[in-house]
Amino acid sequence: MAKIKSIEYFRVLPRWLFVKVCDEQGHYGWGEATLEGHTLAVEGCLDSLTQRFVGYEADDIEHLWQTAYRLGFYRGGPVLMSALAGVDIALWDLKARRLQVPIYQLLGGKVRQKVKVYAWIGGDRPRDVKEAALERHAQGFRAIKMNATEDVDWLDSPRAMATSVERLKTVKELSMDAGLDFHGRLHKPMAKQLAKALEPHQPLFIEEPLLSEHSEGIRQLSQLTTIPIALGERLYSRWDVKRFLHDTSVDILQPDISHCGGISELRRIASMAEAYDVAVAPHCPLGPIALAACMQFALATPNFVIQEMSLGIHYNVEAGEHDINNYVKDKSVWNVKDGYVDGLREIGLGIEVDEKEVREVAQTAAPWSPKGFTGPDGSIREW
Repeated sequence: MAKIKSIEYFRVLPRWLFVKVCDEQGHYGWGEATLEGHTLAVEGCLDSLTQRFVGYEADDIEHLWQTAYRLGFYRGGPVLMSALAGVDIALWDLKARRLQVPIYQLLGGKVRQKVKVYAWIGGDRPRDVKEAALERHAQGFRAIKMNATEDVDWLDSPRAMATSVERLKTVKELSMDAGLDFHGRLHKPMAKQLAKALEPHQPLFIEEPLLSEHSEGIRQLSQLTTIPIALGERLYSRWDVKRFLHDTSVDILQPDISHCGGISELRRIASMAEAYDVAVAPHCPLGPIALAACMQFALATPNFVIQEMSLGIHYNVEAGEHDINNYVKDKSVWNVKDGYVDGLREIGLGIEVDEKEVREVAQTAAPWSPKGFTGPDGSIREW
């Protein structure tokens, strides 16, 4: 047992926030607290957690989690839970490294040998999906995800949805599965129509068909379609998730390990979901540390189904040359073969972070700004 000596964070390209925790015996662990578009807010929260947790026992992961969540009076939300996630993941990594085992061994051991994965194509305004899907197939992927639509008005012309169906048909003709991310862009009048139009073409799932605050609308939509409904990136704890389990409106939960309080809370959410026959497919268009943490979770979780990878995602490409192959010493850990990544076998998170590169990039990396859509009348649309 050793006390926490330091907690550092590093803002790096393209839009990620890494956390390093060290103990008094020289052990260390890495975490990721990325909250896209809200980096400065999470950094402020990490400053607060650092003041509180230096001097705590690094092994007492659950005690630290409960302290951060319950002793602040105001609980939950994306900023606190993302900051907490960064520290939580780092503490799991530190403990597993000290014990010389992969994190999945601390979670009960493996239930699978490899992890099914998918990648993004198409960008914010999806296009050129055939070429992109063929490229993903050549990389080893057998499933992709793409945005279902561009920006859509509250009530829009049905023509706005016609290209969505055609893009799905194009990818399916290449013998690849495709999830469609509505991204909360559609409101109920359009979401109902699009789900019905897509149903004959069997997408793998539809993601965030409505914003998660519209739980009653999602429940209604779930009764109108046979397509599996996925959501969860904007749910930050088991308390946020439970209403969707209770009303049986979700088929695949997608909590983000860097938004929902880390490995500790993601495990609890998955256990709740299993009791309702709901699968878990963690959201992760983020960095290599978050992805490695998801992989450790996936290897030890029975109701895990598929993992999002940000390799070559449009956000990374737009920022330049930084991708998940950056900041790790062994880039082969992300190799994809026939739709799977081999289970990470090394100690801790299963990756070695290139700290030199992290520190160099962090010297000049600016916060990533949120994107947005504006309609032709000047009104804000969901992004």
